Amino acid sequence: MMREIDHYFLNKEEPVKSYLLAMREYLLHFDPGITEAWKYKMPFYCYKGAMFCYLWVHKKNHQPYLGIVEGNKIEHPQLIQEKRARMKILLFDPEKDIPVKTINEILKTALALYKQGQP
Repeated sequence: MMREIDHYFLNKEEPVKSYLLAMREYLLHFDPGITEAWKYKMPFYCYKGAMFCYLWVHKKNHQPYLGIVEGNKIEHPQLIQEKRARMKILLFDPEKDIPVKTINEILKTALALYKQGQP
């Protein structure tokens, strides 16, 4: 029997599906403290049990994105707040390569908050 979180990824259309699956693997291998969870009907990634980030698809432009839970504490030119109070997102173009350098910068900054016990 397939888990809900697996259905989430596999029910997406290409190229969004492949992009999200690649991001899923990337996040799970980024740090040994990161684990996957199904919360609020979304794929969340927790750092040592605390919600850290999530993967989703933007409702208006249908682009996949990485949501950073403590995004309001991070300044990065590519993070977008929109109408969110706490979280910021990093939009992806599924027709382009994954921006590994940008993702690394943002994830390292976010992880530092968790490792310092700030979130």
